[in-house]
Amino acid sequence: MATADSTTAGVEKPAEAQMARLDSPPGLIVVGGGIAGVTCTETLSDLCPEEEITLISASPLIKTVTNFNQISYVLEEFEVEERPAAALQTRCQNVRVVQDMVTEIDSTNCKITTQSGLKIQYKKLCVCTGGIPKLICKDNPLVLGIRDTESVATFQKKLTGAKRVVVVGNGGIATELVYEIEGCEVVWVIKDTSISSTFVDAGAAEFFLPHLVKDKEPAQGPLKRHKYEVADLEAARRTQPTKGGALGPDWNTGLDMKGQARGSHQVHVEYQSEVKSVWTPSEFKSSNKTADCVPSSTTSSEKPATEWPVYVHLTNGKTYGCDFVVSATGVTPNTALFQNQINLDLADDKGMKVDDHMRTNIEHIYAAGDVCTASWEPATHWMQMRLWSQARQMGAYAAKCMVADATGESISQDFCFELFAHVTKFFGYKVVLLGKYNAQDLGNEYEILLRVSDDREFVKVILCNGKMYGAILIGDTDLEETFENLILNGLDLSRYGEDLLDPNIEIEDYFD
Repeated sequence: MATADSTTAGVEKPAEAQMARLDSPPGLIVVGGGIAGVTCTETLSDLCPEEEITLISASPLIKTVTNFNQISYVLEEFEVEERPAAALQTRCQNVRVVQDMVTEIDSTNCKITTQSGLKIQYKKLCVCTGGIPKLICKDNPLVLGIRDTESVATFQKKLTGAKRVVVVGNGGIATELVYEIEGCEVVWVIKDTSISSTFVDAGAAEFFLPHLVKDKEPAQGPLKRHKYEVADLEAARRTQPTKGGALGPDWNTGLDMKGQARGSHQVHVEYQSEVKSVWTPSEFKSSNKTADCVPSSTTSSEKPATEWPVYVHLTNGKTYGCDFVVSATGVTPNTALFQNQINLDLADDKGMKVDDHMRTNIEHIYAAGDVCTASWEPATHWMQMRLWSQARQMGAYAAKCMVADATGESISQDFCFELFAHVTKFFGYKVVLLGKYNAQDLGNEYEILLRVSDDREFVKVILCNGKMYGAILIGDTDLEETFENLILNGLDLSRYGEDLLDPNIEIEDYFD
């Protein structure tokens, strides 16, 4: 385990960077130490080892992709480790990491200014500042947003003394939290009619539902991974606000998520509901509302109304007391810093609009990852989702585009943007999403093929005009590469009908 001194060894502090760079020629600058920013920096280093590259990170710890595995032509899986920024400098000799925060961009003179007053000129600049959590209630210490390593540590600390937690949101982090939390009642508040609807449809949700109350499988073997932390982080934040990069795809691996009660899962789902108010005990008392009990609770375990630290009043009229609330309702692009400084084109979701070469409307400024919004005409089977996999792909592609534009070379858009492909894990199952897996943008002109084996696998295929447009694969189906090829090749599958998913037919061999 590393201390604050050892994690930042070799990383330039603002004063050192000011001396080292004041008279330096313009170089390539990447802002953001998350997956997109670090991938962009590493790719730039590989493509142009003679160039000076500066990564500006608000945190002394950066996100690094490890154990990368190309499952198929487009589908990939990897882990994300949090490492000292100095490790990047050791691996990439032409990279310098500055721990600071950008406060101003002068696009006319191609210069950035940091919080410490450092001014650096750039040839090309890539903004990878990620996203910020959409908190249902700001500035409330009992409402937590799960976004980076620090917020996870805060969550773990509060969970150890908790008997009930309210989780709000229906995306990936909310789904993983609800499954991982043990020894604590969980009230899961979702605005949809089925769980995990950001990723799967109602059918797949039904497949997952029994696992809300089942005991989890014990972890297999020890966690073989280095863990780093910064000593006295709170003291550091008082002098230098720290914003870590987004969590990686396996952020919950090896984490202890146990409350103070015994037992495994105790989850109650409130469907089609949102948080209307978050009350203190005194506000709850003034409301004259009666707190609702979790159906799985026994009367003896239910705390008196005044004993809960915080209360959540829902749009369906119910009110739950709890120890704290987890707000996992997604993120918004972290563009607030730049909106009033440069004439930047923003999409409706407040992301920086980028073209098919990851360029913003400002010359020499690029963006990648959660901070940007793809504004080109997408391929038939691709769509943007703010996921770890796309952050890595965008960061690497942005670096290639920066180098190509600097040298005047022509570059084709990366093939990863031809097909949406994502692999994750929910409720202990491998989940693969391909193409328009939920028939996005297909209207009513599609049909669905299903194959379901209880507790083993769930396979859903989207067909449109006889061609495969998307698929959801849950479990170890070994169909991802075959289905990826069928989607990309656009083969007419009409003549196969339901035999396409017949478990007695080795479809992967048939279409090999």
